[in-house]
Amino acid sequence: MDQRSAEWFDARLGKATASRIADIVAKTKTGWGASRASYAAQLVAERLTGTPTEMFSNAAMQWGTDTECEAREAYSFRQDADVVEVGFIDHPTIPMSGASPDGLIGEDGLVELKCPQTATHIATLLGRSVPAKYLTQIQWQLACTGRQWCDFASYDPRLPESMRLFVARVERDDAAIAQLEKDVAEFLAEVEQTVSELQRLYEAERLAA
Repeated sequence: MDQRSAEWFDARLGKATASRIADIVAKTKTGWGASRASYAAQLVAERLTGTPTEMFSNAAMQWGTDTECEAREAYSFRQDADVVEVGFIDHPTIPMSGASPDGLIGEDGLVELKCPQTATHIATLLGRSVPAKYLTQIQWQLACTGRQWCDFASYDPRLPESMRLFVARVERDDAAIAQLEKDVAEFLAEVEQTVSELQRLYEAERLAA
């Protein structure tokens, strides 16, 4: 299936996805972050209605979507790698979760493409490392696909050619993946419990009416 197609939206309906795993595991000094509850509510609504939540998109996000194909070609040329595009991949052991990698590389690799604002890309060039906020997403993709590494690629065609593409490899971290899998499984159990409680409550009210 093509990403962002109707089939793709249906395949990920009500499921925890790689781009939101960071929200699931986000913590504050006092406990889970607010983004966790917000994402749980989104999944509950999707499961109850069977309708995907409308995805917010601003100009920067649309730029990223529009530039992704160009970024994939630049990465493929630089790394001399064939990129196989895929749709949604379910986690092998945790139901209602999965990931949509930007591409498969050979037998063991993935690529995660980002086309950020120029300020963000420059910060990545100067830092020479993968921004921390993407590491959780990448490890979850590796968990879902069973692959061993992922190339993070940041691309901005608004800079000189030699500065347009930054690539850094992230190796699979089995310890980190095990913790993510534990946290995600617990989160999904809470989502399912909320769905069941709402259904029981409103079914009881219907029968009593």
